[in-house]
Amino acid sequence: MKICIPVETAEGLKAKLHAHFGSAPYFLIYDTDTDSFQMLDNSDKGHTHGMCQPLKVLEGQPINAVICVGMGQRAVQKLNQAGIRAYRVKGETAFEVIDFYQQGQLEEITVDNACLDHRCE
Repeated sequence: MKICIPVETAEGLKAKLHAHFGSAPYFLIYDTDTDSFQMLDNSDKGHTHGMCQPLKVLEGQPINAVICVGMGQRAVQKLNQAGIRAYRVKGETAFEVIDFYQQGQLEEITVDNACLDHRCE
């Protein structure tokens, strides 16, 4: 399984988790089967709120899930339409997020509970 984690820097597993999916500077793609990862630069990080297109950046990546602090309803809809599930987690680094994933300590983000931590309207 491959999971996408939005992070602030390209420091790999030490990278700090970014607060919001679509505007993250980087995406860490972690492969749970091989315990390996790759870093992707988010070329869409400077978008207007609500207009992000992270799937364009992730295109061609066989992602099964996105694990983040939060995301908007449209992002959840787009991910779900592409067969990707979204999960909410609190953590400081990508390493911690992976640990929470492996322990099953994730809350699925749905259209109904999206954006809760970001005071979106």
